[in-house]
Amino acid sequence: MLIESRPSDDAELVTLVTARQRELCLADGGLDGHVAVLRDGARYLVGVIGGRAVACGALQPLDAETAEVKRIYVRPAHRRRGIAGQLLAALEELAYLAGHTVLRIETRRYSPAAIGLYTSSGYGRIPAYGEYASDPYSVCFEKRLAVAV
Repeated sequence: MLIESRPSDDAELVTLVTARQRELCLADGGLDGHVAVLRDGARYLVGVIGGRAVACGALQPLDAETAEVKRIYVRPAHRRRGIAGQLLAALEELAYLAGHTVLRIETRRYSPAAIGLYTSSGYGRIPAYGEYASDPYSVCFEKRLAVAV
């Protein structure tokens, strides 16, 4: 799989994020009011197989030390192949190279595959933070990145 950076207005990226939001709405019965928002300042990565974008993820700086992993999504036909883990590793590297030492992730309590990925990738559960603090569906994680010596 090729992992490449894409701008927020890239048509394939927008299609992937929209599909992700649609799946979230189906998973929670529309209770959560998901809106597909691509944020300014975020760095977007897309996983490409056979010339087709099949996965996406983003890194959103929160402050000089901390960044948030957002929008990880893999098309259903490409799941269970380790693609999400590869994308997460690429986002971690991107964060490290940008000087971030802490990564945070928010997911939904009804997303056991995402929770399993983050836990198996070394993320520990933390209290909900920022915009998620009062969200009853949020499950939040954090990982400290190694600091170069």
